[in-house]
Amino acid sequence: MSKIIIIGAGSMGAAFSIPCVDNNHDTTIVGTHLEDLFIDQIKKANNKHPVLNVQIPQQVNLVKFRQFNEIINLKVDIIVIAVSSKGIDWVIDRLVSFYKNKLLPEILVLTKGLSVENDKYETIPDKIKKNLAKNKIKISSISAIGGPCLAVGLSNKVHTSVILANEDLKIAKKISNILKNNYYHISYTDDLFGVEVCAAIKNIFSMSVGTAFGKCLEGAKDELKEKIYLNTASSLITQSIFEMELFVKSLKGKKETVYGPAGFGDLYVSSTGGRNSKMGLHIGNGLTFVEAKNTVMKNITVEGADLAFEIGHKIKKDFTIKQLPLMIGMIKSITENEEFKLNWDDFN
Repeated sequence: MSKIIIIGAGSMGAAFSIPCVDNNHDTTIVGTHLEDLFIDQIKKANNKHPVLNVQIPQQVNLVKFRQFNEIINLKVDIIVIAVSSKGIDWVIDRLVSFYKNKLLPEILVLTKGLSVENDKYETIPDKIKKNLAKNKIKISSISAIGGPCLAVGLSNKVHTSVILANEDLKIAKKISNILKNNYYHISYTDDLFGVEVCAAIKNIFSMSVGTAFGKCLEGAKDELKEKIYLNTASSLITQSIFEMELFVKSLKGKKETVYGPAGFGDLYVSSTGGRNSKMGLHIGNGLTFVEAKNTVMKNITVEGADLAFEIGHKIKKDFTIKQLPLMIGMIKSITENEEFKLNWDDFN
């Protein structure tokens, strides 16, 4: 039995606790400083998570962040980071504060994101390692999970296949064996960077694939598009995978990562529903990004759009439109608030 602490009481953190408990691990969910009322709400509802609409097992120790200090003084095997990407800096600050002069246990990152630092692409594990090293905090190692894993599916124990990445393949295998069970299927790889890049950029491609409904036959009625848009969606998924492979390999990631759960698998799930594909649907139907954000998607976070603003300038500098027509086309549509145009002649 391992002692696992999950930071973040949101959908993914709560869902992840379920296979942990089913594997008989001592599991604690620690809410962030913004989740005190949310945790009270869950406890008052007999551990029913209001977003997932499932019961968090009673074996899960659900606590507020002010109790974190006493919890980490116990022997912890794995710290799981399950906050939003905007909360990563906060988590790093807390780890630095709590683990001064101590060895950090294994860290497992569920949070996804990609940024540009000093003109280089930086994944969230990269950012965590850099900031811990800067503060002279020693770490056992850092892993991440990628792949098609909707929290509501995992929380209901739907068969789910993901990939766990660590730069040390033996550690990746060890942690995957700790967490996998008869419904949570975990393969492993040492391509940590490739897994994290795929997990991030698939959100941009999900928006691109989402445009298929509007772009399959422009000007046609919705009833006809509903019957025929899948041809176009398939074409856009194929082009997405081609561009994802080119992008990942250029950054020294592995080709097989793109064709596994973190690439193709995650793209498939994201393209069939969710916020990114919905934004693509509205853009494909003729709205600009700003129009969609101000009307049909007001107050809804679209990760792919946030990423386009975060790394789009570097992608446009590093690659040509002929190399990445779909990716750069969507980035331009988002960041320059212009119509999304498909140049089929540039496709692979």
